[in-house]
Amino acid sequence: MQAFKTLSGQAIPFGAANIDTDVIIPARFLKTITRAGLGKGAFSALRENPDNVFDAHAGAPILIAGHNFGCGSSREHAPWALADLGIRVVISPGFADIFAGNAFKNGLLLVTLPQEAVDRLMAVAQDGQPITVDLENQVVTTPFQDRFAFPMDPFRKHCLLNGLDEIGLTLGMGDAIAAHEARLAAERPWIAAAAGPSSAPG
Repeated sequence: MQAFKTLSGQAIPFGAANIDTDVIIPARFLKTITRAGLGKGAFSALRENPDNVFDAHAGAPILIAGHNFGCGSSREHAPWALADLGIRVVISPGFADIFAGNAFKNGLLLVTLPQEAVDRLMAVAQDGQPITVDLENQVVTTPFQDRFAFPMDPFRKHCLLNGLDEIGLTLGMGDAIAAHEARLAAERPWIAAAAGPSSAPG
């Protein structure tokens, strides 16, 4: 998982509330067994409009959304599609719980801010100005001296800052796991013997 520290860039001024995962990535795009290419289907119904904000801000790494973003079915393809679209941060007044969990596991930073702050960031994005998201200091800033602090779970912050997914966390505990297994073999040798090749049926 790619580590996230600070990101500056254009933002997509979307702003719509109650966007469910079927809007983010419709079911017809879920037949693939790989994450690659899902960005083509992201927000496909909305992108049928030639004046849509997604294509107008193609390549922008930040998405500004309305309240309850990611509601609906619990498809992990939603954060996959956002990531494949190039989005690394979503800013909203609130996120659906399951979507938030899936986003975190896939390295997508979700920033929760009050509606007034989101409205201000929408205006900055519509003006074509960049937005900076600093995870280490938990703050979103603009060239106009706006500064909005956001909350973040300490464990999720640690994982995102260090690019640690569940596999990475487990690998990071390799020494502790090896020490436990050595202690277990010394204290309960019959367990180690039972797990050895000699215990296999002959």
